[in-house]
Amino acid sequence: MVSNKVVVVTGASSGIGQAAAVRLAQGGAKVVLSARREERLKETVEQITRAGGTASFFPADIADKDQVQALADYAVETYGRIDVWVNNAGLMPLSFLNKRKLDEWDRMVDVNIKGVLYGIAAAIPVMERQQSGHVINVSSVAGHRVGMAGAVYSGTKFAVRAITEGLRMELSPSANIRTTIISPGMVQTELTSTITDEDALSALKSRSTEQALTGDDIANAIFYAIEQPDRVAVNEILIRPTSQPS
Repeated sequence: MVSNKVVVVTGASSGIGQAAAVRLAQGGAKVVLSARREERLKETVEQITRAGGTASFFPADIADKDQVQALADYAVETYGRIDVWVNNAGLMPLSFLNKRKLDEWDRMVDVNIKGVLYGIAAAIPVMERQQSGHVINVSSVAGHRVGMAGAVYSGTKFAVRAITEGLRMELSPSANIRTTIISPGMVQTELTSTITDEDALSALKSRSTEQALTGDDIANAIFYAIEQPDRVAVNEILIRPTSQPS
């Protein structure tokens, strides 16, 4: 059941994270939205509360472990527990390796890998005390295959798959902590706005699909994983647009 669960969603200022927060609140969850863009978080919380839902926000940079810990502390102080932590924040500045976009590589590692680890580190103590919890990591089809100009991005998403599986093996049996990794294909998001390599952008456009997924599509997948009975762990969901060939 989703109703009354306390759910923390990172990267909730737009796209998948925003859609997930709205969908979960519609289902009766108490949602804590987080991202760096405070004004957008505020707007979404107001949208949720106007519709009768329960939500609050806490601005944080997922690449800063102290800010992530503060986010977890806020959720517990506000609602008393954390039932689900959704690691959704991510970056996708695709580039060819010979362009040597080192600063972009560093930022992707900081957000896409360290940010996931910081979220897990903040949530685990709470969930172990509760003897229940659910960590959902939003990854990508790029965590299953490498696309042109996506070597570093795919590397971060392959890492998220390994981390999620390790978490499942270590904590699911002993602490009743469920894990789910959701790997979307092409989605209508703002991720492409971070691409500074024009050649990489052209390569991405050349393989774009006719009808991409929406944030709502992935939000529905997140909702499905959470609403299963405690005895059921949906460990992985791979979701592509019907028209996406690979």
